[in-house]
Amino acid sequence: MKQILAFLILFPALILAQQKDTVAMRYAEMVTKSGMRVNLTVLASDEYEGRETGKKGQKMAAEYIAKQFKDAGIPPYKDNTYYQEFPLNIVKPMAAEIIVNNKKRIAGKDFYNYPGQTEQTITVNRVLLLGYGISEGNYDDYKGNNVRDKVVMILSGEPVGKDSASLVTGTKKKAGWSNRIKIEKAKKCGAKALFVVVDDIAKDLEDNKQRLQSESMRLETTTTEMPVIYISKEMANEILKKQTTEETRKKIYETGKPVSFRAKAKVVIEIKNNITKINSENVLAYIEGSDKKNELIIVTAHYDHLGMDGYMVYNGADDDGSGTVAVIELAKAFEKAKQQGDGPRRSMLFMTVAGEEKGLLGSSYYVQHPEYPLSSTVCDLNIDMIGRLDEKHNDNPNYIYLIGDDKLSSQLHAISENANKTYSNLELDYTYNDINDKNRYYYRSDHYNFAKNGIPVIFYFNGVHADYHRETDEVEKIDFNKMAKIARLVFYTAWELANRQDRIVVDSDKK
Repeated sequence: MKQILAFLILFPALILAQQKDTVAMRYAEMVTKSGMRVNLTVLASDEYEGRETGKKGQKMAAEYIAKQFKDAGIPPYKDNTYYQEFPLNIVKPMAAEIIVNNKKRIAGKDFYNYPGQTEQTITVNRVLLLGYGISEGNYDDYKGNNVRDKVVMILSGEPVGKDSASLVTGTKKKAGWSNRIKIEKAKKCGAKALFVVVDDIAKDLEDNKQRLQSESMRLETTTTEMPVIYISKEMANEILKKQTTEETRKKIYETGKPVSFRAKAKVVIEIKNNITKINSENVLAYIEGSDKKNELIIVTAHYDHLGMDGYMVYNGADDDGSGTVAVIELAKAFEKAKQQGDGPRRSMLFMTVAGEEKGLLGSSYYVQHPEYPLSSTVCDLNIDMIGRLDEKHNDNPNYIYLIGDDKLSSQLHAISENANKTYSNLELDYTYNDINDKNRYYYRSDHYNFAKNGIPVIFYFNGVHADYHRETDEVEKIDFNKMAKIARLVFYTAWELANRQDRIVVDSDKK
């Protein structure tokens, strides 16, 4: 009886062991901490001057990464090059000019706008107040309102009713409609321009001083984009006249329903820019699949960082040198598998992108100019910071935050979980996957540009630490054992995605 009991206890473990793919394990072992250490020591050295997009160090890093792909035997993805070049504009701060009812409004007092919006002049005689600019469930500011080619005004925040519950969720929990999401909604619906009413414009100006007063970088575009202007309540009320923003909020609170109306006001918005043109490049390694080669798995990391401040170099060993060198190791392992006749069935694109620190620019350019059809792209696995510990896990390096894995595909989540249970046994922390996460990490790395296009994603992230975006983010502080474990988890997940019979389904929308 004891022997039978012992067998029954061991049986689940034996079944699990039988499920392990020994071929995958062989190539996963090629993702080594020694390889990552060698490459990171180079890329995060002072010689590379912080790898700021468009600068000498970023160009050096692109050359180094391309050489690693070449040395691994991965052929150039097209036209004898590993580079996907993209044009950029360096934009110097320049406030918009806004006239309301023949009165010029004052930038820095009545309103502010971030530099780099498309140059244009907009003149209208009416402004559409669209409540909070939210459309979800039973609460829909857009219902009955056609915003196309109109100047729209929205209130910041979210509406609540008399019971203090959110009018969007029906509970005390907020729906998570940040200004970023509201802006994207207005763009998608074709608004000509968007006024966002802020509660305390002086505080906003102080909080965003550096961004408003510094040069910014934007993708060069030939399309005219919707300008976004943040305005004071006083300026908003001057436009609305008959019903102030305060009265609008009160009416929504009392009725529990959206409020919208058109205000008669002559408004002129003139956007001007002071621009210098440069180029940057994403670095791509493409491995063609076998019988399912027309479907594509993408693995990304950004190789740019913050550059230099005087003689101070921001080397960005963790952010995101760690992800970059992981992508290099993963590409080498999959190429070795192909050379030895072991797959992958689906094609693989290993892409290190520039411009992430400037606003996810490299990945944004790729999805706008994809080298392979987005409709054929199965998913994006994005690695951004995997070499350090955050405060929560100081005593436990055996973890990784996963973000976005269930947002578009329940199958992707299940595959990721199974890969971890079968091979890696890391603590998968989903804290930042919460839609109400105040840090908004889901929107802050390159995977988001794929998610916006309906492509399932996983974002691998170790959380921030004391050296985040500081000159002290150095190679000496990297935990390469941790990095190797996480990179191998990415490998096993990618291996399953690339070699399983069926493409994962897109069956949810939790964006």
